Amino acid sequence: MAAPSQKSAQETPGTGPDVRISSTTGKWILLTTVLGSSMALLDSTVVNVALPRIGRDLDAGLTTLQWTVNAYMLTLAGLILLGGSLGDRFGRRRIFVLGVVWFAAASLLCGLAPTDTVLVAARALQGVGGALLTPGSLALIQASFHPDDRARAVGLWSGFGGVGAAVGPFLGGWLVDGPGWRWVFLLNVPVALLCAPIALRHVPESSDERAHQGFDVLGAALGALSLALVTYALIEARSGSVVVAVTAVAGVAAGVAFVFVERRRPDPMLPLDIFASRQFTAVNLVTLCVYAAFGGFFFLTALQLQVVAGYSPLQAGTALLPTTVLMLLFSARSGELAQHIGPRIPLTVGPLLCAAGMLLMLRVGPDASYAADVLPALLVMGAGMVTLVAPLTATVLASVTTERAGLASGINNAAARAAGLIAVAALPLLAGMGPEAYREADAFNAAFRRAMPLCAAVLVVGAVLAFATVRRPAPGCRRPECLTHGSVTAPPLEPRRAAPDPPVPGGA
Repeated sequence: MAAPSQKSAQETPGTGPDVRISSTTGKWILLTTVLGSSMALLDSTVVNVALPRIGRDLDAGLTTLQWTVNAYMLTLAGLILLGGSLGDRFGRRRIFVLGVVWFAAASLLCGLAPTDTVLVAARALQGVGGALLTPGSLALIQASFHPDDRARAVGLWSGFGGVGAAVGPFLGGWLVDGPGWRWVFLLNVPVALLCAPIALRHVPESSDERAHQGFDVLGAALGALSLALVTYALIEARSGSVVVAVTAVAGVAAGVAFVFVERRRPDPMLPLDIFASRQFTAVNLVTLCVYAAFGGFFFLTALQLQVVAGYSPLQAGTALLPTTVLMLLFSARSGELAQHIGPRIPLTVGPLLCAAGMLLMLRVGPDASYAADVLPALLVMGAGMVTLVAPLTATVLASVTTERAGLASGINNAAARAAGLIAVAALPLLAGMGPEAYREADAFNAAFRRAMPLCAAVLVVGAVLAFATVRRPAPGCRRPECLTHGSVTAPPLEPRRAAPDPPVPGGA
């Protein structure tokens, strides 16, 4: 099959995407999008394993380790909705390639960073690249493949992406133990050098001629600024300075201004009327609880295994594999079960199982046995994640009209990342971790034992919210296309609807 022309991929009346998976072009598109999205997905999971070595090599305190994680999450969460809109307007391939190149350049800066300040700044730049390429990879599939092949293409994309998420902690640990933590970032450069030329040569360009002419840059800036100021205030709150107090107030003020701007703009990044759906609002509150707990858990557990239990980075990365593997194997089946019994039970039971897994992690201390102490906790945790993630995504999509399902998925994904961001900033403070806690096994272990019940409590709140508010979706609502999922940092993104599918010749 010949490669489609640019015109065939444009979303104009009477035309539509026509690439088939079996074609050479279809295989190139899948390879390109998997490579691009895997870079961002890997970075969101491997960095936690490298944190102790980063702190030691750069002589940095716990605050720097928090910012190493949060600088990336901050710009990614704040700009991911805008990134999708930019692709619709200026060309999905163009914005995707820009994101890949940007991400690789920022990764190179991370790998070469001479100081912790440069590393944190480079991580923020990485998040900007991630916000461009993450929605862009899925948008390319949605806009390029024939409707008959689209669901299978999305399934392959999400499945291979899940494999990348599963390999991430293991690969990160191997790199940290071997050539060093800088290669966790430098590895993205050759991947980008492979991905970008393939995209430019083999992936058809597409755009949405109906996309808005303007962009809510002010809304995106205010949202990111609010998150940044609140995060700074939480991380630096130990100092108790006037600057921290002023920053916290400014962060709240920026959040209020964000809501004001979004309410008044004709084309807001975050249309507030979408929250008129009580179900959508409720599920996003559950999402905030769940992913706040997950963000805090995986940040602290990677440190606990190395600082307290004495694991090497490779052992710590390998130890965390069961949760992702369980999600890869059973997330699709969990989604099917939720369609039969409704989402209320899975969204109630799933957080409770995760809470139980986190409480089991209290057994992990000095010289912990993996089989007796670590593995049972992660298996219970993984079972809970399997139970809740797919139903959560399905309920988000079912709570809005089909035309807004892609927007709803983006909001839910951004909310999850913002929740993890706040958790990484706040949890060490709430658990009483000092700036040098990760250097002292006894001090870190004591704080970890205070932090896990806090994470479990947030999950219980999420379960109660789900039980009280979630109802069975109406029949005929949109179902998720991403059935296989392996990321532990955010629920899966769902593709936006591109142009209406082309009419079937002679069809009804």
